[in-house]
Amino acid sequence: MTTCEYRPGLEGIPATQSSISYVDGQNGLLEYRGIRIEELAAQSNFLETAYLLIWGGLPTQQELTTFEHEVQYHRRLKYRIRDMMKCFPESGHPMDALQACAAALGLFHSRRELEDPSYVQDAVVRIIAKIPTMVAAFALMRKGNDPVQPRDDLGYAANFLYMLNEKVPDPLAARIFDVCLVLHAEHTINASTFSAMVTASTLTDPYAVVASAVGTLAGPLHGGANEEVIAMLKEIGSVENVRPYVEDRMAKRAKIMGFGHRVYKVKDPRAAILQRLAEQLFDKMGRDAYYDIALELELVVEEKLGHKGVYPNVDFYSGLLYRKLGIPTDLFTPIFAIARGAGWLAHWKEQIGENRIFRPTQIYTGPHDQPYAHVDDRLHLWENSGKRTSDLALTESSRIA
Repeated sequence: MTTCEYRPGLEGIPATQSSISYVDGQNGLLEYRGIRIEELAAQSNFLETAYLLIWGGLPTQQELTTFEHEVQYHRRLKYRIRDMMKCFPESGHPMDALQACAAALGLFHSRRELEDPSYVQDAVVRIIAKIPTMVAAFALMRKGNDPVQPRDDLGYAANFLYMLNEKVPDPLAARIFDVCLVLHAEHTINASTFSAMVTASTLTDPYAVVASAVGTLAGPLHGGANEEVIAMLKEIGSVENVRPYVEDRMAKRAKIMGFGHRVYKVKDPRAAILQRLAEQLFDKMGRDAYYDIALELELVVEEKLGHKGVYPNVDFYSGLLYRKLGIPTDLFTPIFAIARGAGWLAHWKEQIGENRIFRPTQIYTGPHDQPYAHVDDRLHLWENSGKRTSDLALTESSRIA
């Protein structure tokens, strides 16, 4: 019998071969299709980067113009999706709303002609175009307001910021937000991308693929971390409290949000870019008190934990930027989804191009050859095995609840 090594979280185990992105965690290197992230952040924009990731190369001017126009045309939502959103609870998290809406989108485009290039093209355009509109619409509708309709004269990033408050954003703010989307667009086989790939391998439609990825991204260990960073900075409260806070977290062996990464053992290159963007934004719009706390926190954590490879990741500075742009904290992760949709679709397209359904194995740790007990005998068997009867009562009460 062949034995295999179990690694929690599949750490370090290759799950696929891909040409989409590359990470060198020891040297802080990230590339999309071989192009350094620093170069894309400086020279590209989100839609061009999305095209690069999904279709495999930088577009010509005509290809980019066509893609931009198609995305612009498909920004609006069907009224039935808006009506569905009106029924969502006001207290619901925007990520749950986005997951439901992404799945619902598939109801209107449910044919699964994955070998038809026009179907693939149309699905990519619809998802890239409509996710920002869904996020902005729910942000307003949960407050009892009508959603703001997209504006065709605004670019992708500027239009999203406009839809949040019906105010055309400052050009610098729109450009910085666009770069944030570029930085979050793709990052190899992270949890949500792996979820997307597993779902894609069943040959379901891309809307279900994106919905599954959104659900995975919602967890605090993945996309939800930037929300937790703002909560942490608020808890620290002042620069003077930073060192005691870090020492207390270290004593408790507790995680410091926004620091450390499964891959990077140096400062996340995206965090370095975001920090420079924050400086530009604060210079123009006023310094954020939380930013001074964040700078001191980075210094103290590097002093205490830098030797262990614990440095800021992409979540550490992104929340500060979004907060300064006036974006509610619980929209931080949906914004991550807006950007990462490009990466999910790139991996969806790559997966269906040479598909094999995912079916990993397991290492079984349970018993064998257990007898079946009649229902009348089970309580006696539980008692003899040392299992507390209170556990049975708890199970029964939770079933009733």
